[in-house]
Amino acid sequence: MSAKPKLCYFHGRGRMESIRWLLTAAGVEFEEEFFETREQYEKLQKDGRLLFGQVPLVEIDGMPLTQTTAILSYLAAKYDLYGKDLKERVRIDMYTDGTLDLMMMIAVAPFKPPKEKEEALALVVKKAKTRYLPVFEKILKDQGEDFLVGNKFSWADVQLLEAILMVEELDASVLSDFPLLTAFKTGISNIPTIKKFLQPGSQRKPPPDSHYVEVVRNILQF
Repeated sequence: MSAKPKLCYFHGRGRMESIRWLLTAAGVEFEEEFFETREQYEKLQKDGRLLFGQVPLVEIDGMPLTQTTAILSYLAAKYDLYGKDLKERVRIDMYTDGTLDLMMMIAVAPFKPPKEKEEALALVVKKAKTRYLPVFEKILKDQGEDFLVGNKFSWADVQLLEAILMVEELDASVLSDFPLLTAFKTGISNIPTIKKFLQPGSQRKPPPDSHYVEVVRNILQF
């Protein structure tokens, strides 16, 4: 039996959360090592396990993998969540790149001064309603299926649900004008592996608080 993937990151969402989501969607159990000190982070650097001196780090199949998108695409391909051909894969890549842009705007906001943070999150909600969600509503309408690509559950579906839930934490009514996305959210949330991940006690992480921000700042020294 192969070893479980090991995820090395801070005890919070950040760039690792989409990786947690994708592994969970695939039904893959994983272990986590959380950074609490600068020394832990420096040891990984000295050991040569951080290719560009950056996290997240995922140890899987005998490899230390870094760079979020590379990790996600590897996992999607490994667990058959990456479409059936190149045309489906490029669509999945476009959709996940788009949702990642939206999620990263949310992820970096807690590190801004209070007024800038408030403005940044308000802008996220505005862009979600005017730029991102209309695109995915149209994709679902044109597709005429329950999933974004090829009428099959894929990485794109997982990451879109993650993005929707993150924006809903900022504005619970954000889907009010998007009936197809509302139905999509319900359907994907009820996939057994996803449903389990959404329950209390799972490895899903909460929104970042001041302690998380402080730990990340101290370890990365910025």
